[in-house]
Amino acid sequence: MRIRKAAVLGAGVMGAQIAAHLTNAGVETVLFDLPAKDGPKSGIALKAIANLAKLSPAPLADKALAASIIPANYDDDLDHLKDVDLVIEAIAERMDWKLDLYKKIAGHLSKTAIIASNTSGLSINTLAEALPEEMRHRFCGVHFFNPPRYMHLVELIPTRLTDKNVLDGLEAFLVTTVGKGVVIAKDTPNFIGNRIGVFSMLSAMYHTDQFKLGFDTVDALTGPALGRPKSATYRTADVVGLDTMAHVIKTMADTLPDDPWHQYFKAPVWLQGLIDKGALGQKTGGGFYKKVGKDIVVLDVAKQDFRPAEQKPSDEVAAILGIKDPAEKFGKLRASTDPQAQFLWASFRDLFHYSAYHLADIADTARDVDFAIRWGYGWKLGPFETWQAAGWQQIAEWINDDIKAGKAMSNAPLPAWVTDGRKGVHGKDGSYSASANADKPRSQHPVYRRQLFPDPILGEKFDTGTTVWENDGVRLWRLGDDGIGIISFKTKMNTVNDHVLDGVQHAIKLAEEKLKAVVIWQTGEPFSAGADLKGALGLLKEGRFDDFEKMVTNFQATSMAIKHSLVPVVSAVRGMAFGGGCEFQMHSARTVAALESYIGLVEAGVGLLPAGGGLHELAIRAAKANPADPFEELKKVFETVAMAKVSASAFEAKNLGLLRDGDVVVFNAYELLYVAKQVANALAESGYRPPLPANAIPVAGDVGTATFKASLANLQAGYFASPHDIDIATRIADTLCGGVIERGSTVDEEWLLALERKHFVELAKTEKTQARIAHTMTTGKPLRN
Repeated sequence: MRIRKAAVLGAGVMGAQIAAHLTNAGVETVLFDLPAKDGPKSGIALKAIANLAKLSPAPLADKALAASIIPANYDDDLDHLKDVDLVIEAIAERMDWKLDLYKKIAGHLSKTAIIASNTSGLSINTLAEALPEEMRHRFCGVHFFNPPRYMHLVELIPTRLTDKNVLDGLEAFLVTTVGKGVVIAKDTPNFIGNRIGVFSMLSAMYHTDQFKLGFDTVDALTGPALGRPKSATYRTADVVGLDTMAHVIKTMADTLPDDPWHQYFKAPVWLQGLIDKGALGQKTGGGFYKKVGKDIVVLDVAKQDFRPAEQKPSDEVAAILGIKDPAEKFGKLRASTDPQAQFLWASFRDLFHYSAYHLADIADTARDVDFAIRWGYGWKLGPFETWQAAGWQQIAEWINDDIKAGKAMSNAPLPAWVTDGRKGVHGKDGSYSASANADKPRSQHPVYRRQLFPDPILGEKFDTGTTVWENDGVRLWRLGDDGIGIISFKTKMNTVNDHVLDGVQHAIKLAEEKLKAVVIWQTGEPFSAGADLKGALGLLKEGRFDDFEKMVTNFQATSMAIKHSLVPVVSAVRGMAFGGGCEFQMHSARTVAALESYIGLVEAGVGLLPAGGGLHELAIRAAKANPADPFEELKKVFETVAMAKVSASAFEAKNLGLLRDGDVVVFNAYELLYVAKQVANALAESGYRPPLPANAIPVAGDVGTATFKASLANLQAGYFASPHDIDIATRIADTLCGGVIERGSTVDEEWLLALERKHFVELAKTEKTQARIAHTMTTGKPLRN
């Protein structure tokens, strides 16, 4: 399936952001809304597009892409629909409005256009009935989670008539082009993610009352301590909007009258009270929480007022949550008399109970439920994974005991399959399908062959390849017999130390002897957090400056080994690529970067400058781009380096000059290794040769440095930069411009590398830089001194 052009119907927050992400993915997109009563007829869509630049996190991977979204209205622009391949309807959750809109657009669509609704819970089969019969096989639900750019989950919901080829084509498009994790959901209210996720929040809210806990205490218990996002329960409700939360709860109440938990499908009194007051959460400046000055305060229901938020578990529960063995942890939670422990056990018990009871109705397999919650709600483990890890039969026995004792939220029995002697729902044969009473393997859809290491479900193992060579810093390995080696780091946060530097150089020598290409790829994020600051600071504190300079020289040697390797070295970047990590990918023959790559030469933030060849490489690129006046090119990157800017996407990294125009951007991070290997293979097969050493690089010289210094003077005069900031920035300018040398002079690579080393070591010897390094290591934040 090829989708060249799409239309999004509805320019609300969700519709506009879906349009933004389709545009990120290179799909020409028309954004429709009602005709405006005043001003331009497409004013509502125009305003929504303009608003995208103000949203945080940013829906657009490059703000300039906003200009590519075509604003439209239903009165004048329905002709746009005749050549669109995909229509996504994202208007308000009103069945009657959606049905009317479908009737309005149906006659304007081509005979091959796919029509999809982004509804979060309305019946897809009922919506399909508004379309002409010949179009119903091309209709389905496609439910993005908010914010669409960042949330991995998309639920794909077929109707009884949806053509399998349409569904398969749309799944491939969503996975590869849009970069999503697709779960096929059944047409039941709220589908999978919100059905289970909202129940989990309702359960937490109910037990908040039962155990008389504060909202901040519950958030302390249900956030990172459980492997869930910082927003936990009540902060999540504030972010989503309390009115939206109440609407989703009402949808469950209205559409699930026979659910055994139906009595709990209502907004708690205090939630409704906030809504009645117009306190709808973050969008109105307050809900369960609000900011007073610099402080965050939380609603205290008993006092009917706000108090400072503490967000801290009890000592006993903190100790229990610190236990690594899940079975022991759950045993202690259930046995404890601490109200916080009882709250956690009760919340998990009812979540497990609800998920098992409804598995057959809402999803094909337990894997679909776990992925929906992980990808849509940001949990590290889904409900079934958590249950299985904690000991399936023991937990099932405790749930049954609580049901019999009347402690559970519902007396509905656990399904018989739960207690049939199984050890869980995920195993070597796949994941359990309650409706089929069988284990089912992962999807065999061809798109998933591109995911060499997909997101693993509990206990799932993948081929980790064959080790060619390894040391304490890196592993060189192969996956299959394609002749392409993979270098992966073995350090925490994939930082760079001597073992990594020596290891990369040795691995490249071996690759030149035995392989045809190499990919630098990490088994998990980040790509690299940069140099090992702890080791560097240790050398400085001990006054071992010679050893420190040797380390810097070795860093540069590694970058040069990457750049001048006789076999192509391709960097596969996802997540952070800071400092040395950024420099390694800069020197690669090509970089393949996931869209969500946060790349930066951040050394100035710790009082240093890039000295792994980064400035040298930027100077060479500037000279190649404009040999007559490299300063014009250097102006584009000087601020990037001096202000330690980090890209907010791979596209932005190109704008900052940290990725090249020819570098490849991949939208699905699980396809990164596959694409990087394809790129490496293509380079090798095309007769790759490394760039020749640059021996005559024109530089901007002392005139260029002086020009940069003049601009820095204004920053210092306005107290926007400290004297040490100015010193760092001046040294960056001196290196980029080739040192104290006449403008237009030519230098070689070693000249530029020597300048890097000189300034790097001199900065490292200063007390202020050492203080910055120590402060960053201790607090994780930069120091301005």
